[in-house]
Amino acid sequence: MSSTAYLGLGGNLGDPVATMAAALRTIDAREDTSVSAVSRVFRTPPWGNTDQPVFVNACARVRTSLGPRDLLALCLDTERAFKRERRERWGPRTLDLDVLDYDGRAYRDDDLILPHPRIAERGFVLVPLAEIAPDLVIGGKSVADLLAAVDRAGIEPVSEDGGWWQARGRG
Repeated sequence: MSSTAYLGLGGNLGDPVATMAAALRTIDAREDTSVSAVSRVFRTPPWGNTDQPVFVNACARVRTSLGPRDLLALCLDTERAFKRERRERWGPRTLDLDVLDYDGRAYRDDDLILPHPRIAERGFVLVPLAEIAPDLVIGGKSVADLLAAVDRAGIEPVSEDGGWWQARGRG
């Protein structure tokens, strides 16, 4: 596995922490992708469409032999496997998996732009991402520096550490 990528995870319908944990375990069980670090889970206010339940969000670092486009396809397939329906932009969801960064490289096609174009605006991404990759450079600035410039109001940890996703008896 030759590449490092960062994923954003979130949800606000059903039991999103359990859904995110199951999704990470599904990804980690693959031969072509393994989870190497996970942030704590954070309760976050809705963004975009604010008339909906609060979200939970986390970030994960993965090692993968998949290219950026195939990693996105894996994320979308995983969302569908966990009953994600895309009805409205920034709307309620059972699971959201976003590719945030892939080896620090710029990438663009019709479905994927890397690094994710709105990272610098989103405290709900930067807070958990800073736990596992504070020195990652996005758009010429470190994640830690981007975090210092964004609103973090209402973002609170709900897990003690990054082990929340592992099945009982593991690690």
